[in-house]
Amino acid sequence: MRLALGPVQYYWPKDKLVTFYREVADMPVDIVYLGETVCARRHELREDDWLSIASDLASTGKEVVLSTQVLLESGAHLQAMHRIAGNGLHLVEANDMGAVGQMEGKSPFVAGPHLNLYNPDALRFMASLGAFRWVMPLEMSCGSLGKMMESLPENMQTEVFVYGRLPLAFSARCFTARYHNLQKDSCGFKCLDYPDGLKVHTREEQSFLVFNGIQTQSAKVYNLILEIPLLQKMKVDVLRISPQSEHTGEIVRLFREVMDTGLPATDGLQRMGNFMPEQSCNGYWHGKPGMEWH
Repeated sequence: MRLALGPVQYYWPKDKLVTFYREVADMPVDIVYLGETVCARRHELREDDWLSIASDLASTGKEVVLSTQVLLESGAHLQAMHRIAGNGLHLVEANDMGAVGQMEGKSPFVAGPHLNLYNPDALRFMASLGAFRWVMPLEMSCGSLGKMMESLPENMQTEVFVYGRLPLAFSARCFTARYHNLQKDSCGFKCLDYPDGLKVHTREEQSFLVFNGIQTQSAKVYNLILEIPLLQKMKVDVLRISPQSEHTGEIVRLFREVMDTGLPATDGLQRMGNFMPEQSCNGYWHGKPGMEWH
């Protein structure tokens, strides 16, 4: 089983991103996904900057994957996706069917979590187009994943999102801009003010959602650290951690310890709570091994 770091979902300043990926070079992750997947207006890093970071990480022995944007809304967005798909240097994660079409028959690619692959036939079709790894859709239950694992295409790898706020939906509307009474195209790049998204609460002050530009996320942090033994038993190939603005390195190391050193998962969860006391570190779907994630 390998450990992956997903693309940063939030809008961070350039210096923070550059510093973060310098630290990633020393983190015990095997795979690093790079690129802007949420909003094309986020321009702190340009294409050449991402390629430079990719080259630096690849030189440390990490598998680098360039991720495409999930929601494409203009010709410029399509052109950017085409450049990523045809970069010729690094693997690509296709996050919409347009990107899949660009990769078909040209080079192996990762089928991202937003492609709605919910049954074996869909997965076999994606494999026929060149996918060598698929990322489990975020809504899929443990039981459904087990059935998919029973009929995987030959040499198909499985990756599961195991830590981070869940990306629930994407919209043409920018919720962060709307919160500030701004138009989407003149948003003032307000997402820079929210390094882990804009928290939304009910009138009773209960956590409800997180706004991240055009993306809506879960308010609580999804965490499957307790399920690592089950995921290993199911022969899942890759576990994905979604970067947060703080403590990503500590989270990665705890997952790695549970995966590789025999550290009990309950001890890993307890240690995680020591430096993230305000997070809901058990997320939504941890349960007893063998039970469905709800």
